[in-house]
Amino acid sequence: MTSPEEAMASRGDAGTATVSEELHAVLRAWNEATVRLEQTHEALRAEVQRLTRELEQKNRELARKNRLADLGLMASHVAHEVRNNLVPVGLYLNLLRRRLASDPEGLAVVDKLEGAFRDLETMVGDLLHFTRDREPRLQPMELRQLVSEVVASLDGQLAAQKITFCNEIPPGLSLSADAEMLRRAVINVMLNAIDVLRHGGMLRAWAEDHANFVELVIADNGPGFAEEILARVFDPFFTTKEGGTGLGLTIVMRIAEAHGGTVIAENTPHGGACIRLRLPRRGPTRPELAPNHMAKDPSPAEAEVPVARGMANT
Repeated sequence: MTSPEEAMASRGDAGTATVSEELHAVLRAWNEATVRLEQTHEALRAEVQRLTRELEQKNRELARKNRLADLGLMASHVAHEVRNNLVPVGLYLNLLRRRLASDPEGLAVVDKLEGAFRDLETMVGDLLHFTRDREPRLQPMELRQLVSEVVASLDGQLAAQKITFCNEIPPGLSLSADAEMLRRAVINVMLNAIDVLRHGGMLRAWAEDHANFVELVIADNGPGFAEEILARVFDPFFTTKEGGTGLGLTIVMRIAEAHGGTVIAENTPHGGACIRLRLPRRGPTRPELAPNHMAKDPSPAEAEVPVARGMANT
């Protein structure tokens, strides 16, 4: 039989055990709440950092667009004034050439003047394309055919510099775009590549077909983008080429944005670089592409044709 003292001691031990368990439960709950609070704090801090980065990016884009708008107004005025005065200069050069037809030394001087005149015309054309702000006139078009037409117009330059072009865009791949604007974008990218391949090389184009957009990739086998250039290739008036306007890829970017698309300049894993022009499909035709055109990185066969720094030399 248990004595009263033993019974009281037993009840005391049980009470102490209960208090200890409750204390442990409170401590566990406190620790769990602390861990959750720390996790929430880290998540909030990460979210704040992400939003801050996005805000900084948006601010940079807004500042760039404001600069482009100001530059556009100035460039438009200058380009129109210069173009108006180029017409009589061209007429006088033709007249001078006829008068010096029997003077080889004089004709050599005229050739140099005409070369400089063509460079000036190109610069004015770039300025006018840069300042042009209009909505794309969308129409269905076959991408391979458009690129082939551009290459045909550049046949003379390609042959003179011993550059081989390979059109790997599948026949029938179509999208809705402004033909004139897209042609200008392709020309600008190719001219930049051609400018670097002065001693020959290879120029390629292929397409990556996706559900809602088509990505046109243009590549050449030059040395690729330098790191300090890669971040600035789309900046207006930035160029590493003597006599360049620095507007070639800026115009490409504006054309892509006008279509609701994007343009990316990047170096490839196997050397060289590429320009990726991504445009919304807006078209009914979606043929299947060969597997080697669906990957982000070039296949081993494609690796033999890296892309050139010329695409940065706008």
